[in-house]
Amino acid sequence: MQSKKQILLPRFQQTLDKLGENIKLARKRRSLTTIQVSERAGIDRSTLYHIEKGNPGVSLGAYFNVLRVLGLQDDFLKLASDDEFGRKLQDLKLVGKKDNGR
Repeated sequence: MQSKKQILLPRFQQTLDKLGENIKLARKRRSLTTIQVSERAGIDRSTLYHIEKGNPGVSLGAYFNVLRVLGLQDDFLKLASDDEFGRKLQDLKLVGKKDNGR
């Protein structure tokens, strides 16, 4: 785990808290113990505890390995896949170029 403290605004921390809660629920639904998941993910049990609490200081790789152990690794590909804001910005630029090219 990183030693540098990551600081998030409360509403963003709530997102990580929810992610941690979802991971914990997925583990429990599969009837896996914290020892089983941490060993299979190659992390310390304390790191799994921090993941399940939504700690922003835990590496992305550790989150991924836990999701992999739970069979949820494909969910990782969903992160940032729907870039609605980026598409709107791109569309605005394209519309601007189209109008300038007349």
